[in-house]
Amino acid sequence: MKRKSEDDYVENCPISSVQKIVRGKWTMVIVFFLSQGTLRFGELSRKMPQVTQANLTKELRMLEEYRIIHREIYKEVPPKVEYSLTELGVKFLPVLKSLEKWAIEYEKMSN
Repeated sequence: MKRKSEDDYVENCPISSVQKIVRGKWTMVIVFFLSQGTLRFGELSRKMPQVTQANLTKELRMLEEYRIIHREIYKEVPPKVEYSLTELGVKFLPVLKSLEKWAIEYEKMSN
């Protein structure tokens, strides 16, 4: 009988799927801001001044790849790109709200 490796357990753990999606340092912050409405890149960038444009672009692309956000490109001059949550992204919001509630409680307890 073959013994399962630790990698097999991790691979089959549903939380590992979530971890793969939210592994970016700014992923949940981006989702939080987009939960308030559609934003252009510049608007997101201004809300997150500590994030470089390269890192913001990388995280937006990753979230788009995982179908959490939608990128709409408007063919105009200058080009306009807007980001919004997909249906799947909206379904993540209760999780984000629970994490926010936990974080507030954690801050109170650790001070």
